[in-house]
Amino acid sequence: MTQTVDREQHWDVVIIGAGAAGLMCAIEAGRRGRRVLVLDHANRVGKKILMSGGGRCNFTNMYSGPEHFLSANPHFMKSALSRFTPWDFIALVERHGVAYHEKKLGQLFCDRSSKDIVALLLEECDAADVTVRTKAPVHDIRTGEPHALDTAVGAVTCASLVIATGGYSIPKMGATGFGIDFARSLGIAVQPTRAALVPVILDARTRERLGDLAGVSLDTETAAGGATFRENILFTHRGLSGPSVLQASSYWQPGGPLEIDLFPGLDLAAHIREVRARRPGLALRTLLAERLTRRVARRWCELWCPDRPLGELGDADVDAVVRACQPWTVWPEGTEGYRTAEVTLGGVDTAALSSKTMACRDHPGVYFIGEVVDVTGHLGGHNFQWAWASGHAAGQHV
Repeated sequence: MTQTVDREQHWDVVIIGAGAAGLMCAIEAGRRGRRVLVLDHANRVGKKILMSGGGRCNFTNMYSGPEHFLSANPHFMKSALSRFTPWDFIALVERHGVAYHEKKLGQLFCDRSSKDIVALLLEECDAADVTVRTKAPVHDIRTGEPHALDTAVGAVTCASLVIATGGYSIPKMGATGFGIDFARSLGIAVQPTRAALVPVILDARTRERLGDLAGVSLDTETAAGGATFRENILFTHRGLSGPSVLQASSYWQPGGPLEIDLFPGLDLAAHIREVRARRPGLALRTLLAERLTRRVARRWCELWCPDRPLGELGDADVDAVVRACQPWTVWPEGTEGYRTAEVTLGGVDTAALSSKTMACRDHPGVYFIGEVVDVTGHLGGHNFQWAWASGHAAGQHV
């Protein structure tokens, strides 16, 4: 892959952002014979790809579909997702001999390293004669025919300009609001943004009570904003994390609760009464520990539940246990914010874009793809699938 820009500074396509969406768009455009330049301000491509999935990149989800995404327009993503499916990307992975496995719930990870996905994308860019430049921030853009860019590699013009710069999440990886700011400069509406797929922070009193449980994980159903997720929660020193909480955080609104069923799929009251009839001398704490771990059961009994033999529990006592567990309701103070958020909720309003091509309706030759758009996936490879699908959609038309 060449790292020098032609003396001729006019390109068919310039893509700002060398992440998942940007590189996929470049590959598709290059395959069509377009002269493509990808610019990124970072010192290497695909930084979020490299750190994703604990370094193994949850590159897609076999079951990814529109129901796994949030957007002000829940129909917008359907076109792109239907035309580039998880199986299309899996075929690309297999063609490059990248070993992978399903972890759970359709989540696919590299066996070895996220570097395999970045290498795959760069090999495809090479094959499509795409030019990629890192350490190449864009200082100014003037849209028109052609679009004109002032960049660290000099003045550049292009017929098609693609914004693939992501959102605000994980600024230490170089994330900025570049794409959202650019959209606003064009008069394009932006849906309100906030951190999503992010741990929550609990109030000081609750942190004091539960902080020493940090590192304990429990199977739960966590609900917020009308959505419920059956996954683990994880106690942290500042609050709660784990897949169930991360998923719910995308639906949680400041000032609202998280409702956490600590005994998912179980009628806890009936269970206590049934065991009480057989083993009246069994301590409540011991019964709760079968699901909650001994540490959590002990703490719940210290704070909210009568720690007595089951035979000594009346109906009011059983009701108190259920209230403390089904659900355990918490009122987060907030989230850990973009510092640890896996994705940015909100972004460029889809009403401004074509769902088929990702092109701006009012600005010919300008496209927005990936996380910068108001399409946010659930945890588990869905956001990568949106990056591949939206990049592919734009790449077919730039």
